[in-house]
Amino acid sequence: MPQHQSAVKRVRQNEKRRVRNQAKRSKMKTLIKKALESTDKEEAEKLFKETSSLLDKLAAKDLIHENFAARKKSKIANHVNSL
Repeated sequence: MPQHQSAVKRVRQNEKRRVRNQAKRSKMKTLIKKALESTDKEEAEKLFKETSSLLDKLAAKDLIHENFAARKKSKIANHVNSL
């Protein structure tokens, strides 16, 4: 257990951030899966726009690596273009 007040606060902050980051990662994975499984071109384009926006935001906040975001956007774009 933390002994200092600042350490207690740090534990609280880390828990809040962990939960928040977990929710964002979960949303990211769900959107990627939906985009790659879509068969309708219009729906896929809409999902691509939403997913790429989210990936850019998460990469900007260092929640995911920039290359990971680029790789996923490329994969989804190739899927959309193949429809």
